[in-house]
Amino acid sequence: MESPDQAAPRRRDLLIAAGLGACLPAWAQGTRSVVDGANRRVNVPARVQRIFPAGPPAAIWLYTLAPDALIGWPRANRGPELEFLLPGIGNRPEVGRLTGRGNTTNLEQLLASKPDLIVDAGSTRKTFVELADRVQAQTGIPYALLDGRLEATAQGYTLLGELTGRTDRAARLARYTADTLRTVRERVARATAQPRVYFARGPEGLETGLGGSINVEMFEAMGIRHVAAGLQGGLATVSIEQVLAWDPEVIVTIDQTFAQTVHNNPLWRGVSAVKNARVHLSPKLPFGWIDFPPSVNRLPGLWWLGSKVFPALFPEDLGAIARDFYQLFYQVDLTPAQVQRVLAGREQ
Repeated sequence: MESPDQAAPRRRDLLIAAGLGACLPAWAQGTRSVVDGANRRVNVPARVQRIFPAGPPAAIWLYTLAPDALIGWPRANRGPELEFLLPGIGNRPEVGRLTGRGNTTNLEQLLASKPDLIVDAGSTRKTFVELADRVQAQTGIPYALLDGRLEATAQGYTLLGELTGRTDRAARLARYTADTLRTVRERVARATAQPRVYFARGPEGLETGLGGSINVEMFEAMGIRHVAAGLQGGLATVSIEQVLAWDPEVIVTIDQTFAQTVHNNPLWRGVSAVKNARVHLSPKLPFGWIDFPPSVNRLPGLWWLGSKVFPALFPEDLGAIARDFYQLFYQVDLTPAQVQRVLAGREQ
């Protein structure tokens, strides 16, 4: 049995240890094991309060589920985007990106931001697994990967809810996601004929996504056949002669300049979609509805794309869909004027 003289120093040491523990980051104060989207076992803090997004898709995932925990954005949001995001969250600082083209942050900057957790959303290929393992080993900060495929979004929300402790909200967002994907696929499957669809990028409209590209994942996930599907690859520049040979009946574009000029361009006048006024500019505020960033921001785009390709099968009010999605996922209430601006696909 300890004497009073022995017990006093022991109590003091315990108090000091407790005080030090309170000053430690969350990841050093006790962990739980979670299996991420790449089947990696990650030890995450019992309580996650600060999360570093490795790239734009992860930032949007995190914003929709746990905005308070989002440290910052890989790229600072601009004025037109901020209007459609929560005040105080949408304007959090630019922190750079760890993955993708033009990674702009380093380990020193990462450590200075004091995250409890790093999250990346997208590919779970070996390259990204190795990066996650390396950064985690070098920093001691847990690094989780989410499978960013559209068809894996519902499961991704479930995983992200487990990682962040926001399981109830995650279940709600996962349910919306699964219901949306199931419904739009069932609608497209009922189509008796598939129009020829071309996805136009760039001011000339001659950049497109080939089969299997992340840029046309929306089309392929819904079962919509696009004219470049037979050419496997990523983004590619095609000739106007190739477009004329495809003769698309519907053109979907993300480029405002192309949408404004294509009807007066003599090179495009013979294309069926142009002749029949079926060139559609996709919404982009605060994030694109079709292909960038490839994250959960594309969910309302499933309804929008269906309505442009198969209008008879998608009679829903797109304004109502936009209001519901923005309220649930972005946690903002749109005015009628804002709904019109979003659906117009233009920033101004």
